Amino acid sequence: MQSVDQEVLNQVRLWLHENQQCWLATVVATYGSSPRPEGSLMACNFDQDIVGSLSGGCVEDDLKEKLAKGDLASSVPQFFRYGESEEEAEQLGLPCGGHLDIVVEPLTSNPALTHAFKEITKCLESRVLVTRRVELASGLMDVTRTTSYVPFSYDHESFVMEQTYGPRYQLFIIGTGMVSEYVASFAQTLDYQVTVIDPREENLNGLRAPGAIKVCEMPDDVIRARANDSQSAIVALSHDPRIDDMGLLGAFETEAFYIGAMGSDRTSANRRKRLLALDVTTEQLERLHAPIGIPIGSKTPPEIAISVIAQITAIRNSIRATKHSAEDSVAHRVG
Repeated sequence: MQSVDQEVLNQVRLWLHENQQCWLATVVATYGSSPRPEGSLMACNFDQDIVGSLSGGCVEDDLKEKLAKGDLASSVPQFFRYGESEEEAEQLGLPCGGHLDIVVEPLTSNPALTHAFKEITKCLESRVLVTRRVELASGLMDVTRTTSYVPFSYDHESFVMEQTYGPRYQLFIIGTGMVSEYVASFAQTLDYQVTVIDPREENLNGLRAPGAIKVCEMPDDVIRARANDSQSAIVALSHDPRIDDMGLLGAFETEAFYIGAMGSDRTSANRRKRLLALDVTTEQLERLHAPIGIPIGSKTPPEIAISVIAQITAIRNSIRATKHSAEDSVAHRVG
């Protein structure tokens, strides 16, 4: 299963490969409340097939109408503002006081452009970050592999848009149980690819987690092989030290942006002692969130899952907001 961005960009690649003209729309700015954040994508072709979302419906319908009327016939990107007046915002179903700016890029099939979008999708399939920079006055586009996330940016003066696309975020859940089921469900709602690992086949077979990948193995090797990038989060929820500790040993060897383990203060203290005895360093232990989750007084499995997902989300968003530089290794310029 692909992330929303990956789905949109891959569809653009397919349309270009089939020599179909298409349009790629990006939310470049939001004001007040907005149904979609900056950087949200939508693509459509001449047949008005749509993938992705900008507002939840009405803005997409307006762009389809513009396409049908020939208003998107420009050879360079176009700028549109929606919801500037109260009346328009109400018609479009935008939240009170909210409006958004959209840039629509016309994409006509040619070898350079097709190759650029092929490079983007290839990077995402290989779990490699890739930055797309567009000079909107001319439509010239750079595609650059990177090792650091660059937040979405749109310069109103230079009319330049830049966005980093990353592989789909992954969540690895060690152990089964009701908390695991709720965490898996909430994480998938947030577009994570979820993998549940438990060597106990009977437990794994009883897990109610539609859409999650189930792996019946000891977790350490699975974690080392599949979770070794900064788009991964790992949580130990089995309540069995033999399983959780093995998974954590593997987790500390990865670049996962989040590592957490469920348990009380006493359980967490005992776990730290065991891990230190297994040659885990103090520096590695500092990466461990235990007890897991934010303190909301959670008692029930769904409440615990909410606190876990909230903590993962807070850390993920803080990391994305503070990484402002990109180290380039491959670049393509098209236009």
